[in-house]
Amino acid sequence: MIVSGLSLGLLTACANVIPPCNAKTSPPSAELRNTKWELTRWNLAPNSNGEVRTRQIPQGEASNPIQVVFDANGQRVSGSTGCNRFTASLDEDSRGFTLKQIAATKMACTPQRMELENDFLYELNDYRSIVRNGDQLLMIGADREVLSFTQRPNK
Repeated sequence: MIVSGLSLGLLTACANVIPPCNAKTSPPSAELRNTKWELTRWNLAPNSNGEVRTRQIPQGEASNPIQVVFDANGQRVSGSTGCNRFTASLDEDSRGFTLKQIAATKMACTPQRMELENDFLYELNDYRSIVRNGDQLLMIGADREVLSFTQRPNK
């Protein structure tokens, strides 16, 4: 009876995990080669009541969404902040990969867009884990913010 109750508890806990329990955590960079991801949701850290709030993510200047593109060689990541372009080198070890030497262009945008861009580049630089579940990619920050990306065709 105790064992079955424990099993049911684990199954219920697993069903409430987002992404699902079978999602790959910190996938090898080889899995992401030649893929493009668009930011579709930004969850802020839970507030003092434990409620998760979302941050508005405009589609960018001239309809340019925030995107991350992994190159075909598995050595670089580039993309758009919705206003500026960025690039970074990909460094991988047994614990997963990190982004190094992040650089961005410096075009002027609206103050709200610049704040979003700065926060996005901070999250890219300081994330703690990446979780992939099919065409969804979650970047979980040290600050407990979660950036949700959806895979897009790589043109």
